[in-house]
Amino acid sequence: MADSKLLVPELSEEETMGAERARFEELLLQASKEFQQTQTSRPESTQIQPQPGFCIKTNSSEGKVFINICHSSSIPPPADMTEDELLQMLEEDQAGFRIPMSLGEPHAELDAKGQGCTAFDVAVNSDFYRRMQNSDFLRELVVIIAREGLEDKYRLQLNPEWRMLKNRSFLGSLSQQNIRSQQRPRIQELGNLCAPDSLRLEEGPEKPHLNLWLEAPDLLLAEIDLPKLINSDESKAAFHRKRKQLLVAMPLLSVPS
Repeated sequence: MADSKLLVPELSEEETMGAERARFEELLLQASKEFQQTQTSRPESTQIQPQPGFCIKTNSSEGKVFINICHSSSIPPPADMTEDELLQMLEEDQAGFRIPMSLGEPHAELDAKGQGCTAFDVAVNSDFYRRMQNSDFLRELVVIIAREGLEDKYRLQLNPEWRMLKNRSFLGSLSQQNIRSQQRPRIQELGNLCAPDSLRLEEGPEKPHLNLWLEAPDLLLAEIDLPKLINSDESKAAFHRKRKQLLVAMPLLSVPS
């Protein structure tokens, strides 16, 4: 018969994991309630009229694509930092810097040769745009982020090679866009979910954080920060339609003892 003393650490660990799971479910339920309250109480959106900036030309499998980089004072600016500070942040954490932008709907246009093409309007903050005009680095960064944003939103594959039009600040017409009336409401930050004791390093624990926010009136986004804990190559996600549950399986990295 197994020595009952040997079972104590295992039972203790199971109890600890159960408590962590219960705490997670409690916080997630609270976040869900706050999300529903936010949906009914906050203004949905406001209309803006973007101002011309510059236009770039690229292409997709369906033909020519033009991206009008425009601006509006109604769009919030990104964090204020020098280019050196931004470069350092991007080297350490590429997801740590965000440029708020409004991605407009695709609209059919005619290019200079009268051939059909697709154009998109991408708006950023006006003050940031003026700063971007004097920085090739910021201009390149905005184009990359805008291209990736359009690819994600509209399921496109755009050619990373592009060129800026010299004599046109936009192609077609700049339509009004709907943006959130307020900054996105952060529903709940689950910052109290500590890593298990077996994963805590001598220099301190790496704490995962879960953020939920209302990105658009009909779009809820979740962002999970899992520094130095998760095997990203083996992580998987699945959605249970009947239960309406999102299950994310994230194998933990082994930590040397």
